[in-house]
Amino acid sequence: MSDSLTIAGVQMDVKLGEINENLQNVEKFLRQASQIGPDLVVFPECSLTGYCFNSLDEAMPTAQKLPGEASDYLAGLCSDLNTHVIVGMLEEYNGKVFNCCALIGPEGLIERYRKIHLPYLGVDRFVSPGNVPFNVTGICGTKVGMGICYDVAFPETSRVMMLKGAEIIALPTNWPPPADREAKHTIIVRAMENHVFVLAVNRVGTERGYRFIGQSKLCSPTGEILAQADETNESIIHAVIDPEQAREKHWVITPGENEIDWRADRRPDMYSDIVMAHQHLTPRQRQ
Repeated sequence: MSDSLTIAGVQMDVKLGEINENLQNVEKFLRQASQIGPDLVVFPECSLTGYCFNSLDEAMPTAQKLPGEASDYLAGLCSDLNTHVIVGMLEEYNGKVFNCCALIGPEGLIERYRKIHLPYLGVDRFVSPGNVPFNVTGICGTKVGMGICYDVAFPETSRVMMLKGAEIIALPTNWPPPADREAKHTIIVRAMENHVFVLAVNRVGTERGYRFIGQSKLCSPTGEILAQADETNESIIHAVIDPEQAREKHWVITPGENEIDWRADRRPDMYSDIVMAHQHLTPRQRQ
């Protein structure tokens, strides 16, 4: 594989509101992961801040500026270790708090993503919904898209990133037990239906009575599980991938008789109901 990449996911526990301790743990695992020479290391949702806050007032002091002290510190580590990271956190911007993940490299902050789909759970009950469209960013010659946790339940999320050229979709998560189906099945489906690599990185441990179920997973464009973690232990999963596998959307089974193209076979002219669904929104969504 001429342009192969090594990507890793760190399934770790997180301490609610303990920024310095969480940052130290991120550094510890990043240094451990560096032994395999990764190009990209992905950490869980809210891995710097924790997730189960009971109010916006409680969460606000933990929210980070981007760029800021934490991202600058991680950039220094990326420079030392010659890698890139995606780290989940709460972000403060213009008086609002967002559930955010940041893509950081040796040069500093490269891209941020603010969670667009918010479940009525944990800090997502209080943060502002993401206000920036899904984006795809090039690193190491490969295009990476980012979502966060509940985003994966909406197939439009992954599809938009695929159409923008994503070859890898990184998904930091905080899955509690009801999300077992996402961990077991949805990640595989999103990889297959978009013909992209999907790396979902969950946390473990408990926070204010909520247990998190691990099961971090890396899937290939054909839905093959390339690496996965168990339900309870901190661990690092990784694999060497060939992004070229995600670039070719035209699958020829029998030339001229049986061919599939995940991009060209779409019928956008028939999908208008997807973007004209305001009448179906709940009162909470309309606020």
